[in-house]
Amino acid sequence: MSTEDSLLTADALAAGHNPALELAQLRAQLAQRDQQLAEMAAAHEDFLRGVSHDLRAPLRHITSYGPLVTELLQEAGTAALSAESMQEALEFLSTMEQSARRMGRMLDGLLALSRIGRAVLQPQTVALQALVAQVQAALTAGAPERAVQWNIDPHLPSVQGDAALLQQMLTELMGNALKFTRGRDPAHISLSAEHGASGVVTLRVQDNGAGFNPAQAAGLFGVFQRLHRESEFDGVGAGLAAVRAIAKRHGGDASATATVGQGCTISVTLAGTGPATAAYNPPVRLTEGSE
Repeated sequence: MSTEDSLLTADALAAGHNPALELAQLRAQLAQRDQQLAEMAAAHEDFLRGVSHDLRAPLRHITSYGPLVTELLQEAGTAALSAESMQEALEFLSTMEQSARRMGRMLDGLLALSRIGRAVLQPQTVALQALVAQVQAALTAGAPERAVQWNIDPHLPSVQGDAALLQQMLTELMGNALKFTRGRDPAHISLSAEHGASGVVTLRVQDNGAGFNPAQAAGLFGVFQRLHRESEFDGVGAGLAAVRAIAKRHGGDASATATVGQGCTISVTLAGTGPATAAYNPPVRLTEGSE
């Protein structure tokens, strides 16, 4: 080491700096950032691959049943179709229409997720009490025939976050509970919150609905992941993926516990303070078609 370098090092130490330690910290930060970028890239790749796979199922119905209907009509010629052939043709057309509509809902879900991941956050203090009340009122107005007992914690905290995204998250969470308690009379839906370390807030939405096999909980928040048939409960499996994406944007995450036939509890953590996170693309677990 030269005399000049020795003097610079001595000056840095005298000023309370440790160049070796600072360099090690910078390298650790860079390594952490590289790891985060690699994880985001992998999630994005999984997302695109899963989308490409799952959107093909409804398209297969459209492309398969269309020619069958054409064939039936050609065989009939100018004569009227028999009752059996007409019924078969109508069933084919119905399947095509249902699949096309489902694909439209899937695309809507993807668009919503894309917007969540790339939205410029507008952080502000958000009063969860007022926001939950708004969402509850809207859901109740949309299902006036339902008998629902809402149990909302009267002391919900305020958090730092994007008000519009948090409202969307609560709508998905509470709407999910309302949907899967269909058939319960009355339905019980509760929402509570607790403070954790470093100001982290954990929201919990609990219901007495259909529940699910807890062994399947890991896939619940993936795009197009459904644990019930669409004939039982509508939807394409994008709502809870949106919940997790919004939680991720706010420095948190989402998880779920449940018992078949006894309801579900979804927990969402939100960081108390801190900068907005980078865009988040939810990973997709590939399935052989979604119900």
